[in-house]
Amino acid sequence: MNFEKNEEFWKAIEDLVDQSEIVIDRPKGTAHPKYPNSVYRVDYGYLKGTSSMDGAGIDVWVGSGETKIDAIMVTVDLMKHDSEMKILIGCTEEEKEIVYKTHNETAFMKGILIRR
Repeated sequence: MNFEKNEEFWKAIEDLVDQSEIVIDRPKGTAHPKYPNSVYRVDYGYLKGTSSMDGAGIDVWVGSGETKIDAIMVTVDLMKHDSEMKILIGCTEEEKEIVYKTHNETAFMKGILIRR
C-alpha cells in the first residue's frame, strides 16, 4: 500500500490547517532560542489551538512557494525522547531540502520527509 497517496489523510491535514491560525514564532533568519548557532532558513511556527506530542501546537514550516500542503516531516528527537509530525506549507523544493537537512544535521534528531 502506498501511504503517501492516501488523500483522506492529506485532506484531514488541509482541514486542520484551514481551521487553525498559523503562528510564525521563529521567522526565517532568526536564531533558535536554545541553540543560538542554529538559524532558521525557513519560517517556522505552529498551528494555534492544536496539540502535538510535546504538548505544544502542531509545528509547521511555511515556505515562499504556492500555499499548498504537499509534504510532512516526521521526526525522532533522542534528546527530548519524542517524535513529531511537522507540516510543510508552501515549501519550494529548495525549502523542503533545507527542512530535511535541518532535522538530520545532528546525531540527536532524525527525520523523514513524506511527500503527498
